[in-house]
Amino acid sequence: MKITVIGCGRWGTFIAYYLHSIGEDLTLYGKAGDPTTVGLLTERKNSYLTLPDDLHMTTDLYEATDTDTVVISVPSQALRGLFAEIAACDTARRGAPVSRRYILCMKGIEIETGERLSEVTHECAAPGSRVACWIGPGHVEEFLRGVPNCMIIDSDDEALKHELADEFSSPLIRFYYGCDLIGSEIGAAAKNVIGIAAGMLDGFGLSALKGALMSRGTYEISRLIGSMGGDPGSAYGLCHLGDYEATVFSAHSHNRMFGESFVRGEKYTSLAEGYYTVDAIMRLSEKYNVELPICSVVYDILYRGADPKMCLDSLFRREMKDEFWSHPTTGKE
Repeated sequence: MKITVIGCGRWGTFIAYYLHSIGEDLTLYGKAGDPTTVGLLTERKNSYLTLPDDLHMTTDLYEATDTDTVVISVPSQALRGLFAEIAACDTARRGAPVSRRYILCMKGIEIETGERLSEVTHECAAPGSRVACWIGPGHVEEFLRGVPNCMIIDSDDEALKHELADEFSSPLIRFYYGCDLIGSEIGAAAKNVIGIAAGMLDGFGLSALKGALMSRGTYEISRLIGSMGGDPGSAYGLCHLGDYEATVFSAHSHNRMFGESFVRGEKYTSLAEGYYTVDAIMRLSEKYNVELPICSVVYDILYRGADPKMCLDSLFRREMKDEFWSHPTTGKE
């Protein structure tokens, strides 16, 4: 079965490399003229890995979409636009959009609609398309050193998630079958916001507080998941809490590094999805009437110009209460 991976960033390129290594028939697509794509085309490598000679790469989306399985790893806010391009290619080729297996390997929420990325995909892809999310802990740098990890394939299509997890598993990545698509997607997206908060603590030399941040952050996100109709316990799984080591502590975490750079007044140019996710999450907070103290502080710092030190201090001046005084689905902290 032919697979196309769309996206030549750090993660998309690794996914293509990984799937090729386990025997998949692979094409990697990147936008023409994008510096990352140009580097891969000319040198067959980036700063992390070298692509095998027999891994096909193209900048022609028409060619890339001539397949029944597409793995997507692009910035979350670009997903809807990508589907418009795919639909145009399908119409030119066959006169109508084509249904496929779509595997989403990004973590985010569409800002304008508050939709999860699987919802965007179902809305934009051809009728009959099957959609799954590939999420969980792990950094490219660690995988390339041979360090294994566990990840999740989740979908509202039970057969699809079993199909993909069985197909993509290897000694390097062990997949679990996700049990709650809402929780998996919200948890995966929100952990990037917690990662930014962790970086801010690092920037102020307050790294010892990251244990409290992880505990309270998980509880906070579990309430949001529950209010949205998901299983609050999902926040304690691989999609969120299980991904904290890679996001809250790792030197490879873009979101943690962004948070640290921000409070130090340093420029950071790599993509930090949590920056966009926190905007979307605050809209969900209002829609579902859920208090999200940590996310609110990150939002105020990034979008309202609030003083980072004062905002972080405010989390520790909140009124005293029992640690688990509210049920996760009530929405109140």
